[in-house]
Amino acid sequence: MQLSRRQILAGAASTLALPTFGAFAQKAEFTYKYANNLPVTHPMNLRAKEMADAIRAETKGRVDIQIYPNNQLGSDSDMLSQLRSGGIEFFTLSGLILGQLVPASQISGIGFAFPDYATVWKAMDGELGAWIRAQILKKDLVAMDRIWDNGFRQTTSSSKPIVTPADFKGFKIRVPVSPLWTSMFKAFDASPASINFAEVYSSLQTKVVEGEENPLAIIATAKLYEVQKYCSLTNHMWDGFWFLANKKAWEKLPADLQAIVAKNINASGVKERADVAELNASLQKDLAAKGMVFNATNATLFRDHLRNANFYSDWKSKFGEEGWAVLERSVGKLA
Repeated sequence: MQLSRRQILAGAASTLALPTFGAFAQKAEFTYKYANNLPVTHPMNLRAKEMADAIRAETKGRVDIQIYPNNQLGSDSDMLSQLRSGGIEFFTLSGLILGQLVPASQISGIGFAFPDYATVWKAMDGELGAWIRAQILKKDLVAMDRIWDNGFRQTTSSSKPIVTPADFKGFKIRVPVSPLWTSMFKAFDASPASINFAEVYSSLQTKVVEGEENPLAIIATAKLYEVQKYCSLTNHMWDGFWFLANKKAWEKLPADLQAIVAKNINASGVKERADVAELNASLQKDLAAKGMVFNATNATLFRDHLRNANFYSDWKSKFGEEGWAVLERSVGKLA
């Protein structure tokens, strides 16, 4: 399945009937809800549809996963609560936002830690990802082996470009509901406001905040370019989505069905990674054509600022020696 930019940004909604009621739906032994916060045109939802269809076929209709995209079932915080209570069985959530419940899950989002995708996947498919999944399991949630990609995050603004750390001073920026994000932008002397994704567009439109930060794929699919002028290529954080299952619901699946479901979720996650990387690589031209003004930045300046502001040493103390050592084995010395 090859995903074109046109399909993702314009016509994908017609290919994604959500929830997905398939030929086997009526006789499913397990009908599970999967919720997420992204538009139906995002690669996550296109690959999720493919995944659900494959699971339904391979289990001969025994497992039917219904997809609820675009905050249909509430905000990130609402859906995390529903996942924990069993109201929904699957949910994809940024490890940074999951930090409300599992503080250790934020470690993959440490500012300016990952220089490139090669470093990301070596860490997240390896020792760092395994360490995080073990912490998630302690909260009765099961994280699939392959984290899905959200991409490297960029900074957008309606008022000015962000070129150096000094440009963040006093800057009113929307951040997700996550202590790590708030902490990082406060270290830059910005004024971060924690706002759920469902409210981002309206907050920018009404000037509650001047700017926000997201990967280009989300800036495009959520049409944030309509309410933002500048896009600074800060690459300040890599962000991914853990594919989470309610532990009780997961354990209700017999081992053979667990294997089929996990295999297909992980395989679709790897495909979604390629989709997002390709999309983010091509979107700068598309967004510039829609009026966004782009500028490059020097990561070393921002990393040095965070180091001098004790951002890394503060978070090392929060994550503990073990977690921080795993991170630095993956990305090199930070603190």
